[in-house]
Amino acid sequence: MTVVSTHKDAENLTLTVVAEFDATPELVWEVWEDPRKLERWWGPPTFPAMFTRHEFVVGGESRYLMTGPEGETPRGWWRIDAIDRPRRLDFANGLAGDDGEPVPGVEPTSAYMILEAEGSRTRMTAVTHFVDVEQMEILLGMGMLEGMAQAIGQIDSLLSPSRSRA
Repeated sequence: MTVVSTHKDAENLTLTVVAEFDATPELVWEVWEDPRKLERWWGPPTFPAMFTRHEFVVGGESRYLMTGPEGETPRGWWRIDAIDRPRRLDFANGLAGDDGEPVPGVEPTSAYMILEAEGSRTRMTAVTHFVDVEQMEILLGMGMLEGMAQAIGQIDSLLSPSRSRA
């Protein structure tokens, strides 16, 4: 199993998901950097993502939508705050309206992802920091934890050198 642990911390307003992969940090990094690879795992299997914009530079922004089984299309956005290739990515992740732009007055979560080499494997730690308890309860109540675990579970299929070029 890819996801090895999850931890909800209400006191510190964080959700931490740890996963391990049989791949180098550089290969795992590519599934974040390349928008075509990113959209193959960002949403859970029943809500595949499509990135319409992915400016993978500090200060860059991304826009995405996920398409659900009933045709619903929840949308989101990122703002890249820091990049330390291939070790760390810091970004804001927020809800977007039908136009794909951030919903005014809705604070984004802040998130970071760290990749650590462990022999021939890579440990990925993804941490989401919520604005307040209410935001944490709403997003977790919408299935954020389960969705993240399912989404991250799709990364393995993208990591073999022959598949990662597809």
